[in-house]
Amino acid sequence: MNKKNSSGITRRGLLGAFAATAVSAAPTFANAAGFLRGAGDIRRIAMYSGRTGERLDTIYWIEGEYIAEAVREINIHMRDWRTGEAVQMDLRTIDIMAAAANLMEVNEPYMLLSGYRSPQTNSMLRNQSSAVARNSLHMLGQAADLRLQGRTTGQMASAAVACRAGGVGRYSGSNFVHMDCGPIRTWRG
Repeated sequence: MNKKNSSGITRRGLLGAFAATAVSAAPTFANAAGFLRGAGDIRRIAMYSGRTGERLDTIYWIEGEYIAEAVREINIHMRDWRTGEAVQMDLRTIDIMAAAANLMEVNEPYMLLSGYRSPQTNSMLRNQSSAVARNSLHMLGQAADLRLQGRTTGQMASAAVACRAGGVGRYSGSNFVHMDCGPIRTWRG
């Protein structure tokens, strides 16, 4: 016999939900590049582009499944705004961004400075700055440069590093953090 508490939830129902979550999450984390603490059973990403004025706030993953339409919207939002070219963004980078936002407990959207970069855009930026890598992960759709109004670059970088899932570059002078799903490493720009 299940006794209901004042909220109408049974103890057996609650335990069943916890067990189902643990079973469904196990394969996801076992196959992940790193343990994305804080990503959760529902993953949401919110960002805006100061360049295009576009905003995105979407749930893109629910209980182990990516939502195709939401992923398409993310790909378009993170396109090379100079050329209009979009690619399939590596979802590991989006997961890192979502997990870092959850760890920082922020409700504000990221300001996206750079997501995907075409080889032409990367070359142009490289000619302007020695901080732009020749073989940038941006060209593979595996990196994002981000800013938050309510958090410092130190706080953002610390949250991304805590995910233990990719590269984190802290650019305090330009007030942004680079997050990628490449090898685990950190640097300051």
